[in-house]
Amino acid sequence: MIIGNTDAEIQMYKSEKNEIGELVKTWETVQTVKGFLDLRSGDSDYRTFDAKIEDSTHIFLCDYIPLAEGVTAENSRMLIKGKTYDIMLIDNPMELCQHYEIYLKYIGGQPG
Repeated sequence: MIIGNTDAEIQMYKSEKNEIGELVKTWETVQTVKGFLDLRSGDSDYRTFDAKIEDSTHIFLCDYIPLAEGVTAENSRMLIKGKTYDIMLIDNPMELCQHYEIYLKYIGGQPG
């Protein structure tokens, strides 16, 4: 069981039109999870077909819980200790429903 020492907010975006008809992305926190954030460093000479994992900078490990409806790597991000991370991949290893490995890419210090 992973209890964790770090709270992370999972946010999903919605696209809304502004006054001149442009689509504007807005972010809303849909769930908070507790886990561990670890740096994923180094470069591999071996390439896989999963380019998203190769681009990841961090990994967040947390217990398996049902994620908020609609949360996917394509429409979500995480806020952890005031820093913003794109979600690259949400992995439920071997579909055992024991824990998640969420691969992240650091994108900045302030949520926007």
